[in-house]
Amino acid sequence: MILFPAIDLKDGQCVRLKLGDMEQATVFNDDPGAQAKAFEDQGFEWLHVVDLNGAFAGESVNGAAVEAILASTKNPVQLGGGIRTLQHIENWLDKGISRVILGTVAVRDPNLVKEACRAFPGKVAVGIDAKGGYVAVEGWAETSELTAIDLAKKFEDAGVSAIIYTDIDRDGVLKGLNIPSTLELANSVAIPVIASGGLASIDDIKRLLEPDCAILEGAISGRALYDGRLDPAEAMDLILAARKAAS
Repeated sequence: MILFPAIDLKDGQCVRLKLGDMEQATVFNDDPGAQAKAFEDQGFEWLHVVDLNGAFAGESVNGAAVEAILASTKNPVQLGGGIRTLQHIENWLDKGISRVILGTVAVRDPNLVKEACRAFPGKVAVGIDAKGGYVAVEGWAETSELTAIDLAKKFEDAGVSAIIYTDIDRDGVLKGLNIPSTLELANSVAIPVIASGGLASIDDIKRLLEPDCAILEGAISGRALYDGRLDPAEAMDLILAARKAAS
């Protein structure tokens, strides 16, 4: 299990949104590079970054902040938000991003995702953000008629490296992960699934380490890390102990 600390970028700052609402943003750090280094120093092995402005604009907006993050950490970084073309993907991979996350374009143009997977094997993840079980796009501003499972199945044999599944109704409100829906998705496809939205405390980490969650690649934590509800050392100790026991 990988625990991915999240850096959500709005206007060059590290923020957390409540229920995906750009008007309900709390600034936690105005130096994204320093935040990335802090997460590395705390023992995290990956970093999850989202360009929130980019998700709405359909193109990268916080590019300078992302580059500052890349310059500040040795950890691999996965990036989503506003990545809509093969050129966008290639540009970010060239800059050192380890994995791009395609969200809106996965709904609008599934063939582009498949083409990207062929061109950049192992470097493309799909972000599925669901509200009431249905996929939301354009920075969560619109809800489609596709269910999360229907969308995931479109990419079953495409070579997608992971699906990041976010329950918007839980994002940023510390209600706990939606484990039942996440497991339902993970058991419906062969693609590794990462849980996102609502991770609130060490109890969520313990739940993720139970046998039925072994199918998951990991989970993303945002607000709980920033406001101190989740102790990084305690979380990583549990995860590393579980890995050791399983090896």
